[in-house]
Amino acid sequence: MIKGSCLCGKVSYTYKGVITEIAQCHCSQCRKAQGGAFATNSPVNTKQLTFSGTQFITEFKSNPIKVRAFCSHCGSPLYSARSDLPDITRLRMGTIETSFTCDNKYHIYTDSKASWHDIRDQYPKFKEGN
Repeated sequence: MIKGSCLCGKVSYTYKGVITEIAQCHCSQCRKAQGGAFATNSPVNTKQLTFSGTQFITEFKSNPIKVRAFCSHCGSPLYSARSDLPDITRLRMGTIETSFTCDNKYHIYTDSKASWHDIRDQYPKFKEGN
């Protein structure tokens, strides 16, 4: 079981599954939403993910089919979800508090990465999504 929360602790969650992949997304929307060179997230089964403090979750519709959710109190990004993929929630990995391992890591949208950032690890790189 994976547990996590936002910075202020008003929103917490439990994921009753296993993290099977970790994507580092370099698209301009993720960079802006995270305030960094990339967003680190994992697609998880929506039905196995439960939240507490949902009254503090605000969803921003970043395009016609995608929402980005964050804590309305502290601003921590929590997840994104697409209406065309209702069984998948992309959990923001920085909010996880439980120790776990996952060897399936990769970079996506590397063609739009920040000009000031160099990707120097050995993980697979994809010009677009994976």
